[in-house]
Parts: sequence; structure tokens; C-alpha cells
Amino acid sequence: MNKMTKLGVSALCGSLAAVASANAGDLSVAGGVDMTWQSFDDTNQGNPIGIGSNYTLSGSGDLDNGWGVALSIAMKNANAYSNTNVTVTVPSLGDFRISQGVSGSGICRIDDVTPNVWEEAYATGLSTGINNVGGASGASNIEWTPNMMPDGITLRAVYAPGTGSGASDKATGAGSGKGYDLTLELSDAVTGMSGLTVYGGISNVDSDTANDDGDRDEQTLAVNYAVGGFTLGYQWSEEDLGMSANEQQYENNGYGITFAINDDLSIGYNHWESKQTSTTNVTAEATSYQIAYSMGGASIRLAQGKSENEDYNTAVTYDRDNTVLSVALAF
Repeated sequence: MNKMTKLGVSALCGSLAAVASANAGDLSVAGGVDMTWQSFDDTNQGNPIGIGSNYTLSGSGDLDNGWGVALSIAMKNANAYSNTNVTVTVPSLGDFRISQGVSGSGICRIDDVTPNVWEEAYATGLSTGINNVGGASGASNIEWTPNMMPDGITLRAVYAPGTGSGASDKATGAGSGKGYDLTLELSDAVTGMSGLTVYGGISNVDSDTANDDGDRDEQTLAVNYAVGGFTLGYQWSEEDLGMSANEQQYENNGYGITFAINDDLSIGYNHWESKQTSTTNVTAEATSYQIAYSMGGASIRLAQGKSENEDYNTAVTYDRDNTVLSVALAF
């Protein structure tokens, strides 16, 4: 991580004088690059070489009243915007995270917690189109993580005044309205079994678009168990779109197992199935075998993947096999 400059938080004192003065913090940048070679069986793939880069700007500071403030600005490949969020830590209440949206809040935090050594089965170069839970994270939102919960329990609550392009209540014909998420994580301090972690989450988003009969509801449950060098996990999720036509519901089941051979070398298997309830009721599937080796800031990963019924299409051209070699460098 390279320190770039000082973040002059004290400039905010004029507007925050009624709250507290602030001390200057640090603004830092961290990032990396991922270079890949990908091949598809029996498919005209074009150029097999790929490169992806990302970086994150982060800053933090403290107010005189004991509150903490942290900033994160994340960018993806080709300088594409990912997410901006500000977290205000109030010692007596917990963290309040104001997010610009796109990802990383609420139920989207735990959309896939199944074990893998590199990426999810559907994220290693296969365009599976699997629909997973996202909740209210796609729009600007506020996430509260209270700090008064018992040891081993992490609770998060998210509220978005508007998750579509319309007003803050129901967005007539323009998308979705207000939404909320609730998630819960239970560590082994609660489950009573060393290495056992349980996740759960629900989401509700108001909707008032064509073909909608009700709100969009999502829920997920997951369990991971780590013992020795093994980690095993299973996750179930469901999304009810509240629609009377077209796609109406998605039900997902995923599982994975990884084994750490040593501190640097790991192998893993990950599989996901997603059933789309519609006029055709198609199930999309993705499977990936992976191996990963790390040495300092460099990682070498190899994945063998297989997909069936990509984008919930049963045509034979939507079944694909691929092999991906990745070399990643972190700075």
C-alpha cells in the first residue's frame, strides 16, 4: 500500500463545528492486476489473453468526540467505477456506512459465501448469467452495524430510500422503490462448534413496474465449517420477483470444499445451480475445480470450469467448458 497524501479532514470543521473538530488522516491507494489466459473447448473464443486491474483509495480520521470516519473509493478494470462509501463509527452505537451502491452492502455481502480458493464457480470466465440475491445494495443506502450485540453475533441493517431511478417511495414505471435488508452472522462463539459459521439474510424492495403483483423478496441461508485444512460450505438463496409474467422466481443452491495443502498452496471445488421459474423453468449450472498458489504479493491460479444452460437458455451453444490460468500481482 502506497501512501499518497494527507486527507485534510480538518477542513470540515466549519460545517461540523457543532459536532466536533477533526484530526487529519491518511489517504492511501492499494490495487492489483490480474493477467489471464483462457481457452474454451469447441468454442470460437477469439483472443485468449485478458487483463484486469483495480485500485481502491481509502482514507480515515478521528473526530475529537471519539467518532471515527473512514472513506473508500473503489475502481474496477479500465477505471470503471465500483463503489464509494463512508463509514462513521459512533462508539456507543456502532458503524453507519453510507454507500453509493452497486455492491457490498446488506444481503449482497453474503450473496455467495461458499468456499473457493479463487472465485465462485460462475466467475472464472464463464458467462453463466446466474441470478443471485442483491437486495438494496444496487442503490445509495445506509447500513448500520450495531456494536452492542453479544460476542459472536454480527447484525447488519440496510435501508435505501429508492432502489430505482424514480422517487424515494414507489418508482412508478421506473424501477424499484425503497428497500431494506437484514443480515445475521453467527460465529463459533454462538454455534458452540469450533470453525462453524452460520449466515442468514432477508431483503424486501418495493416495486411498481409492469407485470409486478408485489414486492421483490429475497432470502438466503448459509453454513461454513472449517476443520484442519478443510473448509466446507453450503448456501441456499431465493429471489421472488413479485411478477405475474416472464421470470417470476430464482432458487439457488451452492456448495464448495477447499483444502489448504500448506500456507501457500490450496485446492478447491465449487458448484452452483440456479432454477428460474418462468414459462420454461430452466436450471443453470456452473462447476469449477481450482488450484491457487501464492508467494508474497503474487498469486498463480488455475481453474477448470463447466457451465450448462447459461443465461437460462437450453440451446446447446449455452453449454461450455473452459480452462483459465491467472497470474495476479497486488501492490
